[in-house]
Amino acid sequence: MPSRRLTIALAGNPNSGKTTIFNAITGTRQKVGNWPGVTVEKKEGIVHKHGYELKIIDLPGTYSLTPFSIEEIIARNYILDESPDVVIDIIDASSLERSLYLATQLRELDCKVIFALNMADIARARGMKIDSKKLSELLDVPVVFTVGNKNEGIDKLLTQAIELAESNRQPQRGRKVKYSKDIEDSILELKRFIELKTDKRLPYDVRWTAIKLLEDDRIVKQRLQEAAGLAGVDIIQLAEKLRAHLADRFDDDPQIIMTDERYGFISGIIKEVLTSTTQQRIDISRSIDLVLTNRFIGFPIFIFFIWAMFQLTFTLGDYPTQLIEAGVNLLSEFVKNLMPETFLKDLLVNGVIAGVGSVVVFLPNILILFFCIAIFEDTGYMARAAFLMDKIMHLIGLHGKSFIPMLMGFGCNVPAIMAARTLESEKDRILTILITPFMSCSAKLPVYIILAGAFFGTRAGTVISSIYLVGIMLSILTGRLFRATLLKGADAPFVMELPPYRAPTIKSLLIHMWDRSRVFLRKMGGIILIGSIVVWVLSSFPRNIQYSIDYKKEINKIKSSYSKLKSKADPSAIRLLESMEADELSKLRMAQRAERAEKSYMGHLGRAIAPVFSPLGIDWRGGVALLTGFVAKEIVVSTIGILHAVKGEAEPEALKNALSAAGMTSLSALAMMIFVLLYLPCLATTTAIRRETGSYKWMFLSIGYSTGIAWLAAFMVYQGGKLLGFT
Repeated sequence: MPSRRLTIALAGNPNSGKTTIFNAITGTRQKVGNWPGVTVEKKEGIVHKHGYELKIIDLPGTYSLTPFSIEEIIARNYILDESPDVVIDIIDASSLERSLYLATQLRELDCKVIFALNMADIARARGMKIDSKKLSELLDVPVVFTVGNKNEGIDKLLTQAIELAESNRQPQRGRKVKYSKDIEDSILELKRFIELKTDKRLPYDVRWTAIKLLEDDRIVKQRLQEAAGLAGVDIIQLAEKLRAHLADRFDDDPQIIMTDERYGFISGIIKEVLTSTTQQRIDISRSIDLVLTNRFIGFPIFIFFIWAMFQLTFTLGDYPTQLIEAGVNLLSEFVKNLMPETFLKDLLVNGVIAGVGSVVVFLPNILILFFCIAIFEDTGYMARAAFLMDKIMHLIGLHGKSFIPMLMGFGCNVPAIMAARTLESEKDRILTILITPFMSCSAKLPVYIILAGAFFGTRAGTVISSIYLVGIMLSILTGRLFRATLLKGADAPFVMELPPYRAPTIKSLLIHMWDRSRVFLRKMGGIILIGSIVVWVLSSFPRNIQYSIDYKKEINKIKSSYSKLKSKADPSAIRLLESMEADELSKLRMAQRAERAEKSYMGHLGRAIAPVFSPLGIDWRGGVALLTGFVAKEIVVSTIGILHAVKGEAEPEALKNALSAAGMTSLSALAMMIFVLLYLPCLATTTAIRRETGSYKWMFLSIGYSTGIAWLAAFMVYQGGKLLGFT
């Protein structure tokens, strides 16, 4: 007598060879009837294998488990309600992409699944080569090649099914298909609400239930109400609200969006496991991918897009920046004229307005950068960029999935580091977290714009995009170093999701742009304001400064001298004399402000750290600005504005004059940008590193390593440039 009975269900697309496999397994030992309550044919058979009695159920052929047809409802309900020991998904190996849609849905059901790649002979004849081992690793599912009509692989298929049924191996929990952030957020919100309302007492997996409710699955809604009662009504109401939100965000039905993203997941699998020597029929997305993911021209196109993004950010953003700058200057003049000479006036004009104003002028640049990133994400190109980087990432033992958090780091390193949670391997996760800060976040962009605009003029966009590429290259080199030393180990299997190309809606782009930009604006009223005030206090005290000369006397002397000259001059020469007077007074006042700053508490601090930055061509003011950048990188700009007394003016010529007067050159400006790119992460990022790695060790390693690399790189740029004759 058999020691145990097992139930095995066969699922698959119509014409996938499922019935042939069923016949090959059961032979004449079949029982044919109808499924209860419907006229759809039901087949089952009993076979004995390795001491087991195997009950084989041939489920109706279906392309998906979405409950549109009777066949789909029967197949899904049987798997959900009867819980067979194993589900064998019969996949047409010659039409892999079409067949994998059902396979991905089976994976979401959290049942034990084995894939039978049937018609393997036809696939081979068509020049198709499928990496079954890779497919098995990516989806965490056993894979067996079969040829049903020749009885090839059937014995191995049943053996694998028995081993899987008897193993303690549980289906991998969590996400089987990676949906976009908006959809994942809705799934998570609904999942938590379901768990809260039902105490997890549900007939089905909670995440799968949330997905089906967002897809407006009528059967799941009905079962939920039966199982949860009044709580089910609340859950369905929230699901409808989230569906409406997603429909408004994507301008399409959520079920269609989720279907598209499943196909994007499938496209990623196909890229990884299928090679073909013959040209297959392709859709529009595949046609575009033939160009954008081409191994020869795809990467240059990616480089061009990055360059164009920063060129657009700099040139287009210049016009609204000038308007905001004029507004800041008007506000500064208004406060000057409104208030008497007091401590509070000095604080407002030279601390708050000069500090925050020097950063707020770059809001248009930040908005344009985030708008471009939103275009990349919403069109589907961001995933292609990760695919292009996959081979490069493999050089350091990572894969394209690790590049996705790095790409997010262009916006902000904190959510980018948190996004590394999706990586399965702990070593991959830590390595990705350690190299992500080399991705230049939006907070560093104002520093690049202010220095590149002042010293590089029309080449500013090219310089800025080059800075970003330096960060990418150094992250790769760092990853290779760490993978070979601190974090040895093989990289985990990974599916590169390639969602279909979509035309993004303006509404969606603006929402994504604004969601990211709000972080920048919140910093304006919080950390940047506080930081600017602290910098002003340190640079304004002590109040009683012993100047090297009597500036007030010298100013009066210049005014008196020019007054006499103007009284004797011709009317045509008066304007020239006034201009000369203004220039001399400006230089004298700038010298006074510089001496005040140098003899302030901030000046003492600056001189103490000056030897560290002197080899980089950075004076004590730049050193202090970099020091304050640990709190938030935006404060670097406001500190430069306060210490150089440009009062928030972002006009390149005015700033260049102030910086040049302090001894900064194009070469030292480039060295400072390199240092800002690479040195220690901001306070929020270091906190995120400690939280996500669970260790102070990795946090301090990140701070020490990145700062050391920053100093070395800036030193090589400055000193190497001087040796080559650059200034």
